[in-house]
Amino acid sequence: MTKFKNKYRIETTRLKNWDYGWNALYFVTICLKNRRYYFGNVVRGKMEFSKIGVMAEKYWLEIPVHFPFVKLHPHIVMPNHVHGIVQIDKPDVEPQNFADLPSATKNKFGPQSKNLASIIRGFKIGVTKNARNINPDFAWQSRYHDHIIRNEKSFQNISNYIQNNPKNWKRDTFHVK
Repeated sequence: MTKFKNKYRIETTRLKNWDYGWNALYFVTICLKNRRYYFGNVVRGKMEFSKIGVMAEKYWLEIPVHFPFVKLHPHIVMPNHVHGIVQIDKPDVEPQNFADLPSATKNKFGPQSKNLASIIRGFKIGVTKNARNINPDFAWQSRYHDHIIRNEKSFQNISNYIQNNPKNWKRDTFHVK
């Protein structure tokens, strides 16, 4: 761990040579703080939403309204997290290939809009503002996990994982017993 202003900080998990505003498919997992079950429960292999869960589902599906360059692929709202595949598809921008990346390129901080972080941030803010009207303790984990999907096989495996998440809930790492 490194220090910033004499305090330890967690290093980024983001790929250093990648611009998260580039056209690509991203698998994201967004967890609730302390893995609290705010979104509902899995009953007999199916997700049953709470009021906050209905809200999370609605706001996820509205992401392309706020970010017209986004296409959504399989997703699932689970009791304490959300999995989804987000595609950034800006017109007139070529998809990136890992083999073509210059090794010296660094992901610099710049305007944080029209990228994966701004999409996730917007979703989390929308859910939080409204969820706290129902439960003032509602909170997200501060970060999210992402994985850049590199090929069709990976896309299919991740899609199957997302779609089968409720059926496999008892064995899921996010399932709090």
